[in-house]
Amino acid sequence: MAESDIKGAKLIDKKYLVPFILIASLFFLWGFSRSILDVLNKHFQDVMSMSKTESALIQVAVYSAYFIMALPAGLFIMRKGYRSGVVLGLLLFAAGAFMFIPGERFDSYGMFLGALFVLGCGLAFLETAANPYAAGLGDPRTSASRLNLAQSLNGMGCIFGPLIFGQILFGNGESSGSENLSIPYSILGVIVLVVAIIFSRVKLPEIKSEETSPATGDRKMVKSLWGRPLFVFGLAAIFCYEISEIAINSFFINYVTDGGTISAETASQMLAICGLGLFFAGRLIGSRIMSRVRAEKVLVVCAAATVVCTAMVILLSGITSIVALCACYLFESIMFPTIFALSLNGLGNLTKLGSSFLMMSPIGGAIGTLTMGYLADNAGMSLSFLVPLAGYFVVLLFALCYVSRTKRA
Repeated sequence: MAESDIKGAKLIDKKYLVPFILIASLFFLWGFSRSILDVLNKHFQDVMSMSKTESALIQVAVYSAYFIMALPAGLFIMRKGYRSGVVLGLLLFAAGAFMFIPGERFDSYGMFLGALFVLGCGLAFLETAANPYAAGLGDPRTSASRLNLAQSLNGMGCIFGPLIFGQILFGNGESSGSENLSIPYSILGVIVLVVAIIFSRVKLPEIKSEETSPATGDRKMVKSLWGRPLFVFGLAAIFCYEISEIAINSFFINYVTDGGTISAETASQMLAICGLGLFFAGRLIGSRIMSRVRAEKVLVVCAAATVVCTAMVILLSGITSIVALCACYLFESIMFPTIFALSLNGLGNLTKLGSSFLMMSPIGGAIGTLTMGYLADNAGMSLSFLVPLAGYFVVLLFALCYVSRTKRA
């Protein structure tokens, strides 16, 4: 497919505009909720005197839920449709948010982790439904650009999470107790319930995929899916991307405050404005560029840039390394939606199942955060960035492979 073919394709058809706006609003919601975890990580280290490895269990609780629930979510959506998957995801999300009330009452880290696990189950349903739905609302040639546009709202939500919760938890110059957690999470739960009611009452058009495989039955469909090399490589790439993105988010505040001259409150603001602000801008810019340039070519450039920037974080120090760290957010911003859309290209009736496998990938974030936390505790913060460096390198290999395969095709 040439660049001229992309330029002639519409990003969003008028008939899909309202459904796209509704589904895109969910991207803000889970961006906000996932970015809160990066503040909670530092908060629990301070309040409960935890090591970085122990506080990483926050990410493990949420992202293990993705691994466990993504496939059931995909099968549920295949049978009940996208809207039912969204509504169930919102209900699970709200239940997890309200579980922060007993967690605060008993001041139990274990109960907080349980609440985050249930919340993560809801996010797994939401993302499994919303990502392929947003990508499928229009011309397949602009699916990556359209998904990047929707994901830009995710980037906006990521900005507000650390800003709001950073002020709540670090506003007095040090971490406050866990009693400050239940009220904001309860408010979030009420908002999510309202959104669930709205989605239960509106009609969303189901996206009909072309039949590209004669396979029938879940087992045959899975076997057919695993027989597609680009999908399998895409799954590995998005898994490694999650390792890098979530690990960096989890320890951004730790890295910036490591020298002792920057407070946790200031670091959370830097995460929101400098890091996640660039992440948001990158998705807007990326969506625009990919309406004119093939997505896999953009991915090659961005993946190479993240490898260079992460190496600079490891080798350098001071303000230069912090700038390089923030630059990682700009270049990584287009990775998830682009890999996701490229991996689903041409799957047809296997799209919903393929989406569910791709949405198991955030378990990589749990593995990456634990590994990075262990290295930070034992070898220092700088060397711990070897973990995201390895993840970005795999994304670069996938992008190069995709470009090579499409040239031959």
